[in-house]
Amino acid sequence: MNLFVFGLGFSGRAFAERVRGRFGTIRATVTETARAEAIEAETGFAMRAFGPEADDPRIAEDLADSDALLVAAPPGPGGDTVLARYADAVAGSRIAWIGYLSTIGVYGDHGGAWIDETTPATPKSARSKERLAVEEAWLSLGARSGKAVQMFRLSGIYGPGRSPITKLREGRSQRIVKQGQVFNRIHVADIAATLEASLDRPRPGAVYNVTDDEPAPPQTVIEHAARLTGLPLPPEVDFETADLSPMARSFYGENKRVRNRLIREELGVSLAYPTYREGLAILAGEA
Repeated sequence: MNLFVFGLGFSGRAFAERVRGRFGTIRATVTETARAEAIEAETGFAMRAFGPEADDPRIAEDLADSDALLVAAPPGPGGDTVLARYADAVAGSRIAWIGYLSTIGVYGDHGGAWIDETTPATPKSARSKERLAVEEAWLSLGARSGKAVQMFRLSGIYGPGRSPITKLREGRSQRIVKQGQVFNRIHVADIAATLEASLDRPRPGAVYNVTDDEPAPPQTVIEHAARLTGLPLPPEVDFETADLSPMARSFYGENKRVRNRLIREELGVSLAYPTYREGLAILAGEA
């Protein structure tokens, strides 16, 4: 069996590394040719360049020779580039399992209330509205082609080299306080484990929340990271006056607590890092 991954970024690479023993060949994309060559030399994956200005001519043939497909590349301003260029190739291939990495942002704001996969998606931001449209397009392709397409809605991703501890060590951390605000998180290793579990239990049209057990205020997580590492704690900054990019500020416009019951009960996933405490405890020792 062969795997193709559109977008070998943080999550896509974690999944590919986890399942490399299950597949004869793993092919994947990044946006730049030079980076593709470097990753291929490092990992042994067959890398392709794919993006707004790159489209390796081997990709269509690769898809025809694949059994599973992970789409981890975000949509562009004009929609999903993968669907725009390769919908017919995917539909006509032997690919039996398709995973699409989406975001819990599609649920919109729920005032801090608990939600699950039965909660209607009511996205607020233009970015999340685009994501929902792409989700629907992939699910439609699955229904037309008879392929098992699954949506994985991810919460805030962290892991080695990308965590509150990383930001503290690099002096980039802000302890932003907004009354009542909480976020869910998910360790990249638990994303990879969930995707692998789905390979063994494909369900056409499935939607899963991939998230931890304990939504928490962002400043609480930073305080815990500082205690673990002994690094200086940044001063508190009120959300209203915080220096944030428009994208970062938009995250604080949505407040919800996300349940992950379905990945546990249907896919049999047992999170290695059920809260930020377990995840940060491991990451505190990273170089």
